[in-house]
Order: sequence, then structure tokens, then C-alpha cells
Amino acid sequence: MQEGKIKRLMDRGFGFISYDESEKDLFFHSSALKGIKFDELKEGDIVSFEIGKGPKGPMPQMLKK
Repeated sequence: MQEGKIKRLMDRGFGFISYDESEKDLFFHSSALKGIKFDELKEGDIVSFEIGKGPKGPMPQMLKK
């Protein structure tokens, strides 16, 4: 499991995570959340996740607080 920080949340149910292993932020969609609702997330929250393959590169999966 990787750990990162919620950098930005968008109203449409997606956001971006920054983490140490990459200079680029990871895009995530609310469908990647596990055991948490999108409305419960805040910018700056620390989250854990696994990295999977998305249509445009690495994408967090099984995202949880």
C-alpha cells in the first residue's frame, strides 16, 4: 500500500493525490474509494491506496483513510 495526501478535490467526484514516489499528482475517481464516501474526504487528508493501471497511466485503487 502507498500513502499520499489529498491535494485537490473537485465537485464532480474526483480529485488528485500527491505522494512521495512520484513528482506527478495521481488522478482518482470516487469509484476507487473503499469504505469511505467522497463527501468525507478533505484536502490535506492522508490516504492509503494501491496503484493500478488507468486509461492514461497509474491510478489509485482501493483508496481509504
